[in-house]
Amino acid sequence: MLYVDIPTNPEIRALFEARADACVSIYLPTTPETQNVALSRISFGNLTRTALEQLDAADFDKRRRAALEEKLLALDEDDDFWRLQANSLAVLATPDSLRTYRLATEVTKTVEVSDRFYLKPLMRAMAFPQHAFVLALSENDVRLIEVFADHPATVISLPDLPDSAADATGRASVNNPGTGSGHGNAQGQKSLLLKYLRKVDAALRPVMAGRETPLILAATEPLGPIFRSVNSYTGLLAEGISASPDSMSESALASGARSVLDGYYAAQIEAATALFHERIGSHRAITDLGAVARAATFGAVDLLLVDINEVVPGTVDETDGTVVLATKPGAANYGVIDELTGRTILAGGKVLAVCRADMPDGAAVAAILRSPV
Repeated sequence: MLYVDIPTNPEIRALFEARADACVSIYLPTTPETQNVALSRISFGNLTRTALEQLDAADFDKRRRAALEEKLLALDEDDDFWRLQANSLAVLATPDSLRTYRLATEVTKTVEVSDRFYLKPLMRAMAFPQHAFVLALSENDVRLIEVFADHPATVISLPDLPDSAADATGRASVNNPGTGSGHGNAQGQKSLLLKYLRKVDAALRPVMAGRETPLILAATEPLGPIFRSVNSYTGLLAEGISASPDSMSESALASGARSVLDGYYAAQIEAATALFHERIGSHRAITDLGAVARAATFGAVDLLLVDINEVVPGTVDETDGTVVLATKPGAANYGVIDELTGRTILAGGKVLAVCRADMPDGAAVAAILRSPV
């Protein structure tokens, strides 16, 4: 299975606010196949050396450098850590702390050194993780399946999940509830199904609590609509798999889920792009980097779209948002677009990190503003 630990919204805000004399951000592809993880460890070692060389070039304090190197080397030598990986890894380190996040999405091999972390790849992983759960639901069976981008789907064992509607209700069948209940047959059946589906929802809560992972429902009528009426998980997608899951393998359900996810993510991007073009006429949509920086600094950005692969080294003034570009990355600067992402989130705005082909007008950044400029 994939070992994924994407940061929560409070964590990402704390990471954007973090400042230190040296913040090292390392991103690299990894593999869940333990026997092939050696190449990932070699890559991590090379990226660690690159980060330390940048600090040496900036005459960084030798004692602080040693503390940082000790943490990175300890991670490199931790066999247990490397044994449990996903498709990529983020390592965010300072001389005083080290955090890791294993991601289901793929990332470009990157190392950034600055006084703040480089977090745009994490934003992409949070927005479009290609990671979901499928609830395969019928009267005869119920399964919770975890789906990944390019790894076999896995059935999640839940101790309190009923085996079937009959198991949940203590009836041989929910289709013939009997006449002694005072309800019509159809109403009695619905009452039994509600009892079944409330137990399903309750069994899901411990594993879904605190998550934002999409949940996709695979069910037919009447179970699908009834479950949606009792569902307590806010991540349940409106679109589901409209087929009986009884004869569908985990692989087939995962394939259907990926199709639903693709449509869900595409709809988010399409809606954001359409809103951007709609707001141009009212002077509430901009792509100029300097203008976006000023808007983000003053908390005026409602939605920011950024090119996931674009890195613009430089600095952004803390008070007026003036951008000063650098000729190359180094310990004295940071990613300007990443900084605008952080300022937008800290001011309560939303961010979508997407591919350049999905950016409005092919820009590196595009901002929808709260008020005209």
